[in-house]
Amino acid sequence: MIGQEHATTVIGRDVYDNDGDKIGTVGQVWADGVGQPAWASVRTGLFGMNESLVPLETAELDGDRLTVPFDKARVKDAPNVDVSHDEPLSSEEVAQLYRHYGLSWDESYRGDRSGGTAGSYADSSYESSAGHDTSGPNTDDAMTRSEERLNVGTEREQAGKARLRKYVVTEQQQVTVPVQREEVRLEREPITDANVGRAMDGPAISEEEHEVTLHAERPVVEKEAVPVERVRLGKETVTDTETVGGEVRKERIEADLPDEGRREVR
Repeated sequence: MIGQEHATTVIGRDVYDNDGDKIGTVGQVWADGVGQPAWASVRTGLFGMNESLVPLETAELDGDRLTVPFDKARVKDAPNVDVSHDEPLSSEEVAQLYRHYGLSWDESYRGDRSGGTAGSYADSSYESSAGHDTSGPNTDDAMTRSEERLNVGTEREQAGKARLRKYVVTEQQQVTVPVQREEVRLEREPITDANVGRAMDGPAISEEEHEVTLHAERPVVEKEAVPVERVRLGKETVTDTETVGGEVRKERIEADLPDEGRREVR
């Protein structure tokens, strides 16, 4: 019995008919809707340029030989199916192949296959072991997972303006200044030989008045503008750190495996 474990190992093996004659070699393998190997393309002709599909339901694997219960002529005369791409086999193509090999849907059903029911092949498509894209055009046998990343940089922008403005304020200022003034004091001196002449100058008895001018200093305030300092605007560069964030999208890939169920592939 050809099981899932043989899906890729049978590729390239020699195919023999029920009489022991070599038909050709296995080129590709198609699986049914539940993943079981169902059809194999056999390369025939002088250089293996032609490929015919043969059912694997009753094929037997013996060492490097794959034996099918049909004669060589029937395999070579199988309906022409394009095996040059990985597209699934259509239901019509499958029906033609079953009629060619004299098989019916119920007869081709394996009772030990899980997940199927008799006649379920009528609604199932068969695909190459190389796989195919079900959501769009075929590309290759791998799926690319992509994700978004934050590319963080800096850009220069105007953050503000600074200006100098000069204005006048009035304030009280007190300064202590020393000032001088003249005061009158009485001085008495006796008559002596030194001043008797000045003392006897004038009438003996008379009225007389003498005046002395007194002087005093007073503060005088004058104002003048004098430069005291110069002020200018200067710039300097400082470095800070900021934390930025954003939402990024990541692709996740899930694999539906026949024996393991659904598994996420990171």
